Amino acid sequence: MIIILMGVTASGKTTVGHLLASVLGYHFYDADDFHPYSNIDKMRRGIPLDDADRLPWLEILRDLVCRCLAEHADMVLACSALKEAYQQYLLVDPHVRLVYLKADQDLIRQRLLRRRGHFMNPQLLKSQFGTLEEPKQGIWIDASLPPKEIVSAIRYRLGGDMPLTSV
Repeated sequence: MIIILMGVTASGKTTVGHLLASVLGYHFYDADDFHPYSNIDKMRRGIPLDDADRLPWLEILRDLVCRCLAEHADMVLACSALKEAYQQYLLVDPHVRLVYLKADQDLIRQRLLRRRGHFMNPQLLKSQFGTLEEPKQGIWIDASLPPKEIVSAIRYRLGGDMPLTSV
């Protein structure tokens, strides 16, 4: 199974993704690691990415998803996937499941103010929420919950596809 954790910056995708992958014995990938330097540089400078910036990055991520499916390698992918078109582009197979970490702007603003060592410029918060198209399919989870509770909720919501033991 491929689980894509999506949401705006600082919604907890990486933290939850690491924990979920560890608990399930899945591979973990962070989509941020696949951005070209030009995208990272733009975000550091507070310039929002556009579709042209995101397309090569999404192609790499889709290839990763397809490769994992072909190899029967389970994975968790932390990826913003802010637009419905991006979500659909990555949902290439029924074994790819989307989990949306829903957060409000106040929570994200607080987290961004505490964040250190990440390239995402807090000035992009408004752009992130302006671009966000909440998914029409998939699982919605409250991103304000503690990471262990989020992992438990994901496992529960995926039901028969996941072991239902506690985290």
